[in-house]
Amino acid sequence: MAAPTPQHRDDADGGQDLRPQTGRPRWVTAVLIAAVLLLALVVVLHLTGNSLGGPGSHMP
Repeated sequence: MAAPTPQHRDDADGGQDLRPQTGRPRWVTAVLIAAVLLLALVVVLHLTGNSLGGPGSHMP
């Protein structure tokens, strides 16, 4: 049995890029995910009144 040629190997790119190519650099995706997580944190803190301008921020 012959060794697979690079055209037929599934891991020709090293198996590192498992996501489909969307035309967007990886750092843009990472920044968007970080922004969404930060926004979710601010919303949760605001709703619970813990910090970042929440209902309890004016209390001593």
